[in-house]
Amino acid sequence: MQNQQTNDDLAQELEIFRTAAKRFVSAEILPHYAQWESDGIVPREIWRQLGAQGLLAVDIPEAYGGFGSNFSFSMVVLEALMQANCCALGTSVTVHSDIVAHYLLNQGTEEQKQRYLPGMVSGDCIGAVAMTEPGTGSDLQAVQTTAKRDGDEYVINGAKTFITNGQHADVVIVVAKTNLDVAGAKGITLFLVDAATEGFSRGRNLEKIGMHASDTSELFFTDVRVPATAILGKLDQGFGLLMDELKRERLALAIGAVASAEGVLEETVSYTKERKVFGASLSSLQNTRFKLAEVATDIRIHRAFVEECKTAFLNNALDVPSASMAKVSCTEMQGRVADTCLQLFGGYGFMREYGVSRAYTDARVQRIYGGTSEIMKELISRDLLA
Repeated sequence: MQNQQTNDDLAQELEIFRTAAKRFVSAEILPHYAQWESDGIVPREIWRQLGAQGLLAVDIPEAYGGFGSNFSFSMVVLEALMQANCCALGTSVTVHSDIVAHYLLNQGTEEQKQRYLPGMVSGDCIGAVAMTEPGTGSDLQAVQTTAKRDGDEYVINGAKTFITNGQHADVVIVVAKTNLDVAGAKGITLFLVDAATEGFSRGRNLEKIGMHASDTSELFFTDVRVPATAILGKLDQGFGLLMDELKRERLALAIGAVASAEGVLEETVSYTKERKVFGASLSSLQNTRFKLAEVATDIRIHRAFVEECKTAFLNNALDVPSASMAKVSCTEMQGRVADTCLQLFGGYGFMREYGVSRAYTDARVQRIYGGTSEIMKELISRDLLA
């Protein structure tokens, strides 16, 4: 009985939090989002507003300025943004709250956590992860950025690309090679680099076919000197740390994909009821009804799967193959749903003034970042054939 009461209380808290998050998105995000898409970046101030509303890094412990809630609450924020078709901001917030903040929480020293996490919760310190390089893509084992020891410091040289939050970032987790004498994943270390550090510079804000409001940048490191205390985790153990955090990242991407699909379906249902063709509503045509039924079924199946995975994650029982299945299946589904819904809008779906066009272009990258669909299939097959 006590466990049931606890579960009921948690569910009630989640719904209250969900309502507050949706209200904020509706009042403070949506009226300005088209302008941010045009600008190619959200204003710095919106991060502080998100922090003031308690919508950043919500599952960070109270000792570091957070609320000590669990993963489900963090996903409520992501879902509120994705369902509202604010996928670019949802991605930026996820990188900050669910990736960078948790690298710090799980791998950082007490000093590092006290230094960065309170600002990440408030929105005064924005985080980014610098993994991808111009010549390596998804192959993190082939990173060319180096960090060479010089007394009590490391000197970092290299270039990164496709870095979410790159223009706004105050702290960047940098993946660098610290041991050039070993091959592959060995000899990789993670470093915390403050954006104010001499030798660090930002390149252009990259132009993308979608996710326009998310700043995606080139970053350059030219003789960037950081103290040995800037190492995140252990020396030469960075690749393993990256792998440890990927389950959370990929599950978040899967949950966001389902939420985005739910949002675009709702918008499409409304449109088909209002749109008149051949003297009747578009929704009266059998093809429309069947397509909507297919989409709704696809979404519901994937919602059930991500909820199963979320429960496993909360119980520390989510395995790599399941996280990979969720990521590949849900993001592929998101693409199918966006494509089907755009088709139902007809020519209007191809116009930028209709949100379905943004949902369509934003969905495409979901099958690429966080590990491509092909890499997810490789991980799943390795487990099956082991």
